[in-house]
Amino acid sequence: MAAELTNWAGNVEFAAQKLLSPASLEELQDIVASNDRVRALGAGHSFNRIADTTGVLVSLDAMPRLAEADTARRTVRVGGGVRLAELCAELRRHDLALANLPSTPHFSVAGAFATGTHGSGDGNGTLASAVSAVELVTADGSQLVLARGDEGFEGAVTSLGALGIITALTLDLLPGYEIEQRVFLGLPWSALTGQEQFERAFSAAYSVSAFTHWDDAPLRLFTKRRPADPLPDLAWSGARPAEAPSHPIEGMPVANATEQLGVPGPWDERLPHFRAGFMPSVGDELQSEYFVGRADAAEAVRALRALHPQLSPVLQISEIRTIAADTAWLSPTHGRDSVAFHFTWIADPAAVAPVLLSIEQALAPFGVRPHWGKLSSMDPGAVRASYEHGERFRELLLRSDPTGTFRNELIDGYFPVDPQT
Repeated sequence: MAAELTNWAGNVEFAAQKLLSPASLEELQDIVASNDRVRALGAGHSFNRIADTTGVLVSLDAMPRLAEADTARRTVRVGGGVRLAELCAELRRHDLALANLPSTPHFSVAGAFATGTHGSGDGNGTLASAVSAVELVTADGSQLVLARGDEGFEGAVTSLGALGIITALTLDLLPGYEIEQRVFLGLPWSALTGQEQFERAFSAAYSVSAFTHWDDAPLRLFTKRRPADPLPDLAWSGARPAEAPSHPIEGMPVANATEQLGVPGPWDERLPHFRAGFMPSVGDELQSEYFVGRADAAEAVRALRALHPQLSPVLQISEIRTIAADTAWLSPTHGRDSVAFHFTWIADPAAVAPVLLSIEQALAPFGVRPHWGKLSSMDPGAVRASYEHGERFRELLLRSDPTGTFRNELIDGYFPVDPQT
């Protein structure tokens, strides 16, 4: 490429020979069919090399901004390159909604769904749990549509971009709804280090997130509820309602955060932590995230608390969320209700690397799974083995892409051609 191309965080410089931006499905099909190696770029919000390739990177930003809502069926067919914020705005026009959203609406639809991206809430699965059909351009340039119930569908929903370029997804929707956000301060660690207390804290609202530095300071709890639901009851814990709005990361501009203090608003303007059109998170950062079964939540919290001396020098903020189980083969929450531990690091890969190893060792007894698009040092074979259908996905990948068009070093590590490697 004529100019250096990096991911959003700047920690990955892509090795691709060129970046192409097809303006139509036919152009995309020609690109895929005529190149040996192709990967979709998405919004560039991954922190590892999942989107990289030695061949051609494809951006879907120039493709038609497809978002076809069906109000009768409560579904939408949306283009893979559409950003979540764009999709949300279109759904609101039809009084429709997604069940949940991640912390920021800046991601591309295809990238978010393909990597198991999620929000929080005991009853909310990953974003991909809403998918009822996937449309891909496969290695020979042809189109493939897989609908719920089709063979291989559960492998294509969260596919890491390894089966083809996702051109469109059909999503199940809810009627439009409002959410109000309240932040609670002074949540003691005793509310999370006992399993019964953890369950009580995280069931307090439709969506709950706890923010911490893993030190002895109390946590902050961000709760998001539908106005008709009961107010979050946290008096038992000693936590108190915040009297002023705050950013999830202390010191960052409060204007970047979604509205708080119990002011009701549209679902898509409250469920994310960060507003569309504003800087999400810090910007100058690295990220990791790890998932364990919900039944192990309190014990995992205690294990991570013991790592505070190692975490402190490189940690900007950490978030704890809960996610419901789903059925996608490579979903980090496949087959188990889960708790996710998210870490926003300083932008120093060398300093962060040994800390990742310590976290992974501490969480290993709980069947830990890393986020597909974030930093991890876990053995790829161990990651694959943590998924009931990991080998099944590897076989699907080999059948769907026998020439390795969509493979890269990261995909080869997790799902090698030779299953003994």
